[in-house]
Amino acid sequence: MPETVLRDLHEQQITHLQRWPFLSDRTSHPEAWARSSAADDLIGGRGSRSSGTGSSVLRMTEFRDQDLSGARFVRTNLRGAAFNHVFLNDADLRAVDFRGVRMRGVELVDVEISAELRNVVVNGVDIAPLVEAELNRRMPERAKMRAEDAGGFREAWAILERLWEGTLARARRLPEAELHRNVDGEWSFIQTLRHLNFASAAWVGRMVIGTASPWHALDLPWDEAPGWDGIPWDREARPSLDEVLAVRRERQAMVRSVMESLTDERLASTVTRTEPGWPQLEGFPVKTCLRIVLNEEWEHRLYAERDLPSAQPESGAPEQGRLGDRLR
Repeated sequence: MPETVLRDLHEQQITHLQRWPFLSDRTSHPEAWARSSAADDLIGGRGSRSSGTGSSVLRMTEFRDQDLSGARFVRTNLRGAAFNHVFLNDADLRAVDFRGVRMRGVELVDVEISAELRNVVVNGVDIAPLVEAELNRRMPERAKMRAEDAGGFREAWAILERLWEGTLARARRLPEAELHRNVDGEWSFIQTLRHLNFASAAWVGRMVIGTASPWHALDLPWDEAPGWDGIPWDREARPSLDEVLAVRRERQAMVRSVMESLTDERLASTVTRTEPGWPQLEGFPVKTCLRIVLNEEWEHRLYAERDLPSAQPESGAPEQGRLGDRLR
């Protein structure tokens, strides 16, 4: 494979992993989507939890004057498709790849978008820097999550631990059953903590520290992960908050220890892990491993804060509003 292709694939992988998962759906991982075989080789394989019957390609199929209201498209390749005079009112799009999409003469009214934004030009204006600046204005500590040196990573992790303590204090005021409730098809609060435990084990325990199998039975990968021998995956488990927090405290201490001993030289180094399991990567930047964990912790706390108010209609406590409303 040409070196330029490998480099481009590697850069794409790093970009996705830094933003894992997409803001629109915290239960999915972009690397689980169908990709070219070259990309699959680079990231260590593809797959999903469903038992498909193989790919089915319909070329040059045309749907004209048809009512497809309520249709579901799951793991469907619509690359290069054309949509003309199509009604997508009230459509629900999750974990969708819009790279390279062109929209002309569309109406974006009463639309809510949560996504990674890069080179998104709306009416001639690249809105990505504007959104980034506004998010940092609302949440000044957010910019700290883009640390560049060892001291910045230590500061970012300390911020995250402090913010999570406040979120946990709110969660403890809820009945435990509410912490197992899924809001709008997303992970429950406890599932979110289980996933963060998995992320820390994967990117710090395995990649940075080098423990081949750092897993706990309650660790939770993303929903569309391919599945691996020896890595726990029980989405339906219902451990108590204290059980999950016991693992979480160990994982937080592990990351804290790495941050405390981190040097700029170590941050600039790379790691290779080829043992069975996941991740399996060669020459992967330590900085990227740690940034993935920072991003996971930051974004999932926002998801948790967003959904906790929605998870307490039966508790008798007044609604506190969505996180975005409180930050305006």
